[in-house]
Amino acid sequence: MKQKQRIKNRFKVWQQRFWSLLAILLLTGFWLILGARPAWAQDNRVNYTLTELHYQDFSGQDLSGTSFAGADLRGCNFRNANLQGTILTKAAFFMADLSGADLSSALMDRVILDSANLSNAILHDVIATSTRFFDADITGADFSGALLDRYQVSLMCDRAEGVNPVTGVPTRESLFCD
Repeated sequence: MKQKQRIKNRFKVWQQRFWSLLAILLLTGFWLILGARPAWAQDNRVNYTLTELHYQDFSGQDLSGTSFAGADLRGCNFRNANLQGTILTKAAFFMADLSGADLSSALMDRVILDSANLSNAILHDVIATSTRFFDADITGADFSGALLDRYQVSLMCDRAEGVNPVTGVPTRESLFCD
């Protein structure tokens, strides 16, 4: 009896490990097939994770690959900044100026962009799940390839207008508005 129980327990452990490994392999395969690029913070960049940077001026700076995860960036100026591949998870950009900024391939999970200025910003291939754009100015912003919540897209489509001056893509078209 004890031997049968040991065999059953070993089989359960093996089965759990098998399914875990299979899930990891499948996720890795999908990642590679879709050509996703991780947004890693580079070693040569400053790490602004969990900082309070109210009303700082980052305009025109190359901040690509930097981490602003969990940072409070209310009222900050990021006009024409390069934020490609940045990590912005749980950051607060309340009333921030991101006009003309390049946020391509940024990880923007659970970011607050309420009343932010995103006019003429480039948001190609961003992952912006659970991100809020309430009252944000998105005139001329390009969201091509962005992963956005449907509810936020429906709200943005009500006010989407303009054409991005760099990419030439209309905001409504990049959001797939009707």
